Amino acid sequence: MVKIALLGAAGQIGTPLSLLCKASDLFDEISLYDIVHVPGIATDLNHIDTRARVSGHLPDDSGLKKALTGADIVVVTAGIARKPGMTRDDLFKTNAGIIRDIFTEIAATCPQAMCCVVTNPVNSTLPVATEALKKGGVFDPTRVFGVTTLDTVRASTFVAHALGDNANPKDFKVPVIGGHSGATILPLYSQAQPPVSLDGQTLAGVINRVQFGGDEIVKSKQGAGSATTCMAYAGFRFIKALLVGMDGEAITEEAYVYLPGIPGGKEIAAELGVDYFAVKIELGKTGATKALPIGKISEHETRLLEVALKELKTNIATGLSFMA
Repeated sequence: MVKIALLGAAGQIGTPLSLLCKASDLFDEISLYDIVHVPGIATDLNHIDTRARVSGHLPDDSGLKKALTGADIVVVTAGIARKPGMTRDDLFKTNAGIIRDIFTEIAATCPQAMCCVVTNPVNSTLPVATEALKKGGVFDPTRVFGVTTLDTVRASTFVAHALGDNANPKDFKVPVIGGHSGATILPLYSQAQPPVSLDGQTLAGVINRVQFGGDEIVKSKQGAGSATTCMAYAGFRFIKALLVGMDGEAITEEAYVYLPGIPGGKEIAAELGVDYFAVKIELGKTGATKALPIGKISEHETRLLEVALKELKTNIATGLSFMA
């Protein structure tokens, strides 16, 4: 029996993500939580011929606690989306309080659940989540993840676009490390499999597009939202990886994590000078079983890493100071 709780399920990421979870037939129970609409979304999803029972919970009558009770996986997409002209700092002011309150309840209700933070800005909201769990006395670094899978999805997709000739994005595996916004995102094309051959200018354009792909969508939607369907797709990919690991089969995915608490992560954190960072993580029955070394990177990537770390340190400090 596997139960997943989707918090923020009436939002533009949460709704398609709830459909992917229901359609997958991977769950026995799906609980939806949001401040509006979720009972209706649950009724709608329950007409689909897969085995999961779907329930919708609103804030009244202990709805958050009911949604979380017995959850094996919790995915948090709750919060406001970015609009044109809005910085990630603007986002943080609203979303930090939402994340704090949700993770305070998670600490009390389902402390053993695998927790996935999608709510932006992830560089700052994950530290808020971990500090809330620490205050509840239940923080387990191997079970709390900032979902950066969209960056790896984009890294494969955009290099295929650049190569043309009907290149298939799924044929490319590109590690993406760092954070989950702008210059903190670092796709390592020097480690791409199979190797990618692009001239310097084209490659720089691809890297920039991976880093600022969110802006591309915000601008294109003209104020109607940010990355939603692609984020739901990427979030579901990470959820599936968690399930594979929980079934006892080793699998790796990138994720933004508290490195010192994960085997192999302490050394990476000491080398980089940051505790929170996205690297390739091995997943198993209990969550993250190993943080894999970054490996050799190019001179250009080394320069980009320096820029990423400087910005990331500020983002992490923002999250920690909010909880101080």
